[in-house]
Amino acid sequence: MILSGKRIAEGLGTKIIIDPYVPSQLNPNSYNLRLHDELRVYDSNELDMRVENTSQRIGIPPEGLLLKPNTLYLGRTVEYTETHDYVPMLEGRSSIGRLGLFVHITAGFGDVGFCGYWTLEIFCVQPIRIYAGVEICQVFYHTIDGAYDTYRSGKYQNNSGIQHSLLFREFESS
Repeated sequence: MILSGKRIAEGLGTKIIIDPYVPSQLNPNSYNLRLHDELRVYDSNELDMRVENTSQRIGIPPEGLLLKPNTLYLGRTVEYTETHDYVPMLEGRSSIGRLGLFVHITAGFGDVGFCGYWTLEIFCVQPIRIYAGVEICQVFYHTIDGAYDTYRSGKYQNNSGIQHSLLFREFESS
């Protein structure tokens, strides 16, 4: 089951933390999250899963930033979230998608117990100007059935900013 907006609001401060929380961003069954004022772009066009791929910071100025097609931009939400006893899911807003802007390529599924900022994998079909603070995506919450282990991964839990892929760590341990 997906939580209603009213149930999301009821869970704030205990099972759901959204900081900062702005009541106008609450929807009938989701909550809109905003784009932070910085992005990261990988330094190389050729990425390797076995190594740490470095990236550079790009600020989004007040007049906006023009994104180029065929470039992966990593962003993050303004809002810090924690989810306890629910499974958080992230989706782009339909108004954003209708402009050909994808805000998560494959990583919209969260884990129960996730705490941190959402890293966004941003990709555009054609050039588009984006702005910091825009409500770019929405988080919604599923109930979970049965016993579960809380997410405790050292890779992405309790992050403080945009995180590029840490997949290379999995190769180090094998």
